Amino acid sequence: MSDKNPIADFEQSMAQIDTIAREMESGQLTLEQSLAKFEHGMTLIKQCQGALDQAEQKIQMLFGDKLEPVADDTPEF
Repeated sequence: MSDKNPIADFEQSMAQIDTIAREMESGQLTLEQSLAKFEHGMTLIKQCQGALDQAEQKIQMLFGDKLEPVADDTPEF
């Protein structure tokens, strides 16, 4: 993701992940195409996770100790 507009980049990446998932679920891709889509999707997911981590750090920096920890129920990729 670029540094220009992280929110737009995040939203765009999430839309691409959704498109990839629908394409893979369609059953119309070859094995090679599916693997390529999967690899690209995983790259996008890692970028999005990094953006979310940065946002969380920024929020923690802004609020300091005023925030209580929230249970982390998100799956690891």
